[in-house]
Amino acid sequence: MSLPVEFTTYNDNSSKTSLAGKILLGVTGSVALGLSVISASFVSPAFRKFCLPYIPATRTQISNILQALEGRRGTLLDLGSGDGRIVLEAAKRNLVAHGVELNIWLVLYSKLDALRKGLANKTSFYRRDLWKFHVGKYDNIVIFGVEQMMGDLEVKFDSQCKNGCNVVACRFPLPNKRPTRTIGHGIDTVWIYEFNSPRRKSLDL
Repeated sequence: MSLPVEFTTYNDNSSKTSLAGKILLGVTGSVALGLSVISASFVSPAFRKFCLPYIPATRTQISNILQALEGRRGTLLDLGSGDGRIVLEAAKRNLVAHGVELNIWLVLYSKLDALRKGLANKTSFYRRDLWKFHVGKYDNIVIFGVEQMMGDLEVKFDSQCKNGCNVVACRFPLPNKRPTRTIGHGIDTVWIYEFNSPRRKSLDL
């Protein structure tokens, strides 16, 4: 006596649902990976000796910096240039302006913004560690630092800045050097220093 044979009917809709699920899973994974890579560039500063987070300059800070640069000529370097706005504003005022930034996404954004605003031929942006970047060729330097790093920055400027270099420190002053001028107050304060140290190292640009 033969037993009845049971047949299983497969639903095409379930196969389509399974395929859609795999596609959705792949897309979600790719997006998550991309966001992780991008966010890592912003989070990683917290794991360095000195945490220098990306905080865009306010309009008042930019205005104070530009006031500090009035009458200045030559070259300008923004150490930790972020989205490049200081570099672009300096270029509009006929300074040869460069930015140094470790976050690759901010460097790319700065370059695109300079291109969009017609300032690409007056600006340069480098993806470099500011501690390893020699500042000896610049006539003007802008730095948005944190309090813990200002002493080490002062040592760097003393050893590398050329005679007459104008350093504009924002948010925090240099601890052992008297500013020639102070503009603004509170978080928007900028301190202007003149360095007259001889160059002791060869330029790395």
